[in-house]
Amino acid sequence: MTYAIIETGGKQLKVEPGRFYDIELLHVDPEASVTIDKVLLVCDDASVQIGQPFVEGATVEGTVMRHFRGRKVLVYKMRPKKKTRKKRGHRQEITRLMINSINLNGSAVASAQAETPAETSEPAETAAE
Repeated sequence: MTYAIIETGGKQLKVEPGRFYDIELLHVDPEASVTIDKVLLVCDDASVQIGQPFVEGATVEGTVMRHFRGRKVLVYKMRPKKKTRKKRGHRQEITRLMINSINLNGSAVASAQAETPAETSEPAETAAE
């Protein structure tokens, strides 16, 4: 299993090719490609590269699928016996990012393969005698 740990939006995230992740807002149009170069660790089946703080020459390429807003978080502040109450809500802006490949020194360590289902064009033969 090949994966990488990246830093985006002030958070660290373990990513694998072919999967999508919800991260903090990236100011990029949907369907655009993004290259993340803040890679902290790259783990291949054979080896592990650990950066100090980042792995030299490692990048993660992805495609922005869409932008949306997260669930509402309620913030309620109340001071007892003072009749003071504040109720506010917040919705975080989120970007859904599909990881295409993990690259190390210009070559792809792992990439997402577009799997197409095998279609059978021959109808099933039945013995009707």
